[in-house]
Amino acid sequence: MTLSTESSPTARQATRSVSIGGVTVGGDADIVLQSMTTADTMDIEATVAESLRMIDAGCQIVRITAPSKKEAEALGEIRARLDAAGHTGVPLVADIHFTPNAAEIAADHVEKIRVNPGNYADKKKFETHDYTPETYAAELERIRERFTPLVRKCKALGRAMRIGTNHGSLSDRILSHYGDTPLGMVESAMEFLNICRDEDYHDVVLSMKASNPQVMVQAYRMLADRMRASGMAYPLHLGVTEAGEGEDGRIKSAVGIGTLLAEGLGDTIRVSLTEPPEAEIPVARMLVELAEAARKEAPLAHAETPPDGFDQYSYVRRQSKEVGPVGGGEVPVVCHDLEGRPLTAAGLYATGHRYQADLDKWEAEDAACDLLLVGDRTCGFALPGWIRAVQHAEAWQAAAPVERHHPLWAWDAYLLARSEQGLDAAFNMLSVDADTLNAERAGQLAQWSEDPTALLLSSGRADALNTLRSAVHLLDKAGCNLPVILHRNYGAAAAERIQLQASTEMGGMLLDGFGDGLCLSADVGVDGGLQFLNRTAFGILQATRTRISRTEYISCPSCGRTLFDLQETTARIRAVTDHLKGVKIGIMGCIVNGPGEMADADYGYVGTGPGKITLYKEKEVVQRNIPEDEAVDALIELIREHGDWVEAPER
Repeated sequence: MTLSTESSPTARQATRSVSIGGVTVGGDADIVLQSMTTADTMDIEATVAESLRMIDAGCQIVRITAPSKKEAEALGEIRARLDAAGHTGVPLVADIHFTPNAAEIAADHVEKIRVNPGNYADKKKFETHDYTPETYAAELERIRERFTPLVRKCKALGRAMRIGTNHGSLSDRILSHYGDTPLGMVESAMEFLNICRDEDYHDVVLSMKASNPQVMVQAYRMLADRMRASGMAYPLHLGVTEAGEGEDGRIKSAVGIGTLLAEGLGDTIRVSLTEPPEAEIPVARMLVELAEAARKEAPLAHAETPPDGFDQYSYVRRQSKEVGPVGGGEVPVVCHDLEGRPLTAAGLYATGHRYQADLDKWEAEDAACDLLLVGDRTCGFALPGWIRAVQHAEAWQAAAPVERHHPLWAWDAYLLARSEQGLDAAFNMLSVDADTLNAERAGQLAQWSEDPTALLLSSGRADALNTLRSAVHLLDKAGCNLPVILHRNYGAAAAERIQLQASTEMGGMLLDGFGDGLCLSADVGVDGGLQFLNRTAFGILQATRTRISRTEYISCPSCGRTLFDLQETTARIRAVTDHLKGVKIGIMGCIVNGPGEMADADYGYVGTGPGKITLYKEKEVVQRNIPEDEAVDALIELIREHGDWVEAPER
């Protein structure tokens, strides 16, 4: 794989090679897949068995937690057993947080050490401190004294290291100085990286993980740019931490990891799901395959760079006019293509709308779509007042006016309709091909900014994210303020591929503030497939935090530090809370990231001892050491006390 030193969105950005045992990360090497064991490290047999399952699934690097010296020492036996099983070429990584002495022991047995700058040499008590330049410099010297012995040992033994910053475990010192920001994450990593460089040690990989894909993407971009400006090129390990389980975890991971891969960043990836670790590997592999397919696409001849003032390190939604339900200050809409599907009241059930015939009444779920593409047809039933149907313009022109039906125009027909005052006075949709959009057409669209029209912006290219992004840059440079609905037809691809690809492409756009709506088309069945597309669209909006329609779970993937069964517990909590729209619940197996991630959650459920749970309201501890069999009920009561509990609707 050839790497480019340019910032072309279709090329992987060049990094130095880092050898980790028999695996190379960075340089010309392919992107490496990795995961982490969930068994207790002291249960050597279980850890080895889990590692073997991961390797059989395609895991190329195995990470194992070493929270104390005894686990670090056990890594030697685990390494020996994997070697005996014929896996000498699969490197092991010791995951270290609070115990520098464990890291130095682990370096004797494994090929790589992961350190978390937020808690390797610092404490987290959510205390604010004021620093003078002198006192801050003294703190950096204290960190240097604590960290340097590990650096020197890794250099002497030929071990690699990951400096892994986590948004949820930034130290009080960093938070006091830089705030809870991507900049704070980058500075935390750079402090440790600079110590490595001072020791002439360069076998380093960096990561900037967060449970919020928006924070994660901004932090990696900032780190990559910081390194590039300083002449550095250390490989990047990508991941969205505490992504959760099932579709939600896959969507959130793809939004973050997929976006960065499409931008040429990333040399190794880990998908963090609250599932068995071997389940993470197929997801990671597919994200890499999608990025590689996009990279093979010939570059756009008319690719547009961002306009002056565009800030890729913060979220600002693109300014657009409001047209009907689309644009302006409205949340992004969801539009569904019903061509080839039944156009009946019952057929809308899959889109989140339920017609009760006995009451002659419509009900909408929180995840209910807003627009329907109906082709040449007209709805033979009265639509509820919050849905609009969009027909092919020819059918709309030929029929007598039907309430809540509006036209979808092709370019030439739209030009003619404008000249003859033939547009719908209330709402129009204009189909625009992002693959061929150029400055001239963008300029025409800017002249039509007073039209009651939303753009249906589509791409058929493998690198659709960069193509759609370029098209929006063209529109903005031309001064076009028409709202944009992002559209992609995924054809007959498998459901999981559609979900990961759509999350990458549409999610990447939404993270940058681009897009007033989504329209996902695919040949995935008539009814179940439409429900799947609806869940995916709303899942992408939820993951990018641009439209909230459900409970959000910040759930860690489990490891040997975990103090309860995360998968079972997450399922139990989800079963009684998944109707709490907009509530964020953190479910953490231990205290490594728990307290920090609670700052991004409304409520937290954190393992703090065998069979003991501590509950948080945001970052504040509310109840400590609750017996595990009472903790879910206590969580419900906590949510109720703070006024966020509602009874679940009957189903």
